[in-house]
Amino acid sequence: MTVKECYDAMGADYDDVMARLRKDDRVQKFLLKVLDDKSYTLLIDSVEERNIPEAFRAAHTLKGVCQNLSLTKLYKSASVLSDVLRDREDYREDIEPALAQVKQDYDEMIGYIRELAG
Repeated sequence: MTVKECYDAMGADYDDVMARLRKDDRVQKFLLKVLDDKSYTLLIDSVEERNIPEAFRAAHTLKGVCQNLSLTKLYKSASVLSDVLRDREDYREDIEPALAQVKQDYDEMIGYIRELAG
């Protein structure tokens, strides 16, 4: 799988990331670092622990990573979740649908990145 094929499969914006990073090997280098990024795990753990301020920070970080790498699909769902969590102290049920979408988009994206990694 090429970097472009990976981006296409993920519903990400290859042209945008190439305009910023300019080389496939550079894009791949940073894309593979997503596999080691802890913000998603921190997000899931924080929601489970009902630590909503920490969950917001993790969602916001995940959103930023996705924006920088033009990972459009996950960026959009992380952005929605970040907005749901913003300025909250307590857990509420309305978090779950937004979190479920992030989980789905993240799992799909990670699968394609792992495929790219070989």
